[in-house]
Amino acid sequence: MGASAITTRFGASVRSLRFRLGLSQEELAERASLHRTYIAGIEGGTRNVTLKTIEKLAQALKVSTAALLPQAGKPGTHMPTDELSADDMVDILFVEDEAEDVEMTMEALNRANITNRIHVVRDGAAALAFLFGTGKYARRERNSRPQMILLDLNLPKISGLEVLRRVKADPRTSQIPVVVLTGSKNDRDIATSKRLGAEACIVKPVDFHNLSAVTPQLSLKWALLRPANMAVS
Repeated sequence: MGASAITTRFGASVRSLRFRLGLSQEELAERASLHRTYIAGIEGGTRNVTLKTIEKLAQALKVSTAALLPQAGKPGTHMPTDELSADDMVDILFVEDEAEDVEMTMEALNRANITNRIHVVRDGAAALAFLFGTGKYARRERNSRPQMILLDLNLPKISGLEVLRRVKADPRTSQIPVVVLTGSKNDRDIATSKRLGAEACIVKPVDFHNLSAVTPQLSLKWALLRPANMAVS
């Protein structure tokens, strides 16, 4: 394996573990006594690291160096994005505030062979800003919207139902399929979601089986699957 492949996979490992802890790059940099741009370079696979840096990162990420390094060798792991430039394309917008639920859903997506680029936001206000190109997303191309939205209902700032209502009420976003994620089998929430236009509802925690169950409902709209069968490996 070449040096560039090693640094890329190591960066993906750091990013995955950081995401699992719900840390921003700034927070990880502070914990590891490193500069944020250096963390960004590591995660982007453009910075070589010393053993001392690896030790600092392992401590900051609450893992051993032995546990950190093997992560870099695992091929095929799909990583969510949480930092985007103005021209980045996103296939799936994932709106979820609980780090554990994000991790479990990402694992389910991997098992279902869904390998598309995913952007995660943590509240309803950020979801709307991303979709309509406002706030910190104002520089993004407003026509570059995701092909699908995974939307938790229990969100801070703006509820998931309100996000769904606005998405389906606006002609710019009304055709984006929305899969609602709910923490309970509350018939009212599910009924309201479907009335507002959700294509499918999944009761959390999301796993391979309940994710697979909604695929027929989405028909050709679920065009994000890699051309492979959905058998569990």
